[in-house]
Amino acid sequence: MNTKLHAITDQNGPPLSFFMTAGQVRDYTGAAALLDSLPAAQWMLAERGYDADWFRDALKGAGPTFGG
Repeated sequence: MNTKLHAITDQNGPPLSFFMTAGQVRDYTGAAALLDSLPAAQWMLAERGYDADWFRDALKGAGPTFGG
């Protein structure tokens, strides 16, 4: 059994919010769970598991902080 920890951190690294899933669950499950917790930001650093059209569209729809 393994797990994945999906986290939102500030620019210095301390966690602001996190969500745990089973290891075999796709990354977009964690992304969807944390989407409403994202703070206002000018940029985002994420691994490629979060690179999906629906996620980019959701960020664009979030307003000017994410290029919307």
